[in-house]
Amino acid sequence: MSRQRVIDEPAYVLHRYDWSESSLILEVFTRHHGRMALVARGAKKPSSGFRPVLLPMQGLRLSFGGEGEIRSLKGAQWRGGHVMPTGQALLSGYYLNELIMRLLARDDPHPALFDTYAAVVQLLATPAADVLNPALRAFELRLLREVGWLPALDRETASLMPLDPGADYVLVPEAGLRLAQADEAACLSGSQWLTLSSAMGEQAGFAQTLQAVMPLGAPLKRQLRTLLHYHCGISMLKTRQLMHDLQTLAYPDRS
Repeated sequence: MSRQRVIDEPAYVLHRYDWSESSLILEVFTRHHGRMALVARGAKKPSSGFRPVLLPMQGLRLSFGGEGEIRSLKGAQWRGGHVMPTGQALLSGYYLNELIMRLLARDDPHPALFDTYAAVVQLLATPAADVLNPALRAFELRLLREVGWLPALDRETASLMPLDPGADYVLVPEAGLRLAQADEAACLSGSQWLTLSSAMGEQAGFAQTLQAVMPLGAPLKRQLRTLLHYHCGISMLKTRQLMHDLQTLAYPDRS
């Protein structure tokens, strides 16, 4: 990949690490260059212009350059728009960031997924109770498709036979989409999977995917969570564990 200076690249900060007493290492998601690592020299100094800008889930325009795996941040500007999410929506945003960091290789552009991320973060900034979880499911689906781990949703994976709209199917790691067994509660009907398939087509945008997942609730959530944990190689993401711990503190009788 060319290491020339890049100017005004649309980006979001995914995570930040201390690099020295005054500097930070940033994990960023950019539209045209994918996930990248940048060093922000002097960003921790009180006088630094980077301090109020390099915040998670804020649309930025970054300028950077240099050689090596970690490039140098030269400039950062807020693109304007929504405010930073808060509360549960903020934790949900950190969850999206963790997925991107775990599943996307560095320097691998995914402009369509970047646009999906931007749309979800905007929804998180003005959350509604009936949109938050569907927005996460829609992002998970589109992320899995981008990295090649989402099978065709209009047919059984092993047999390539078209789905029966009246039968129930489950999405499982390695086996893909298959007929549900009698004791599998987390399943969707063939008709529901076919609707999702249409909403994930090449011409379908994020809004169509969001609309399709809204009525699917817990069964889709469980199947996607199992698939994501399998590909991440862990039993629970750090942000999911944090959400669970906070809910246990707030509602101890539900634990």
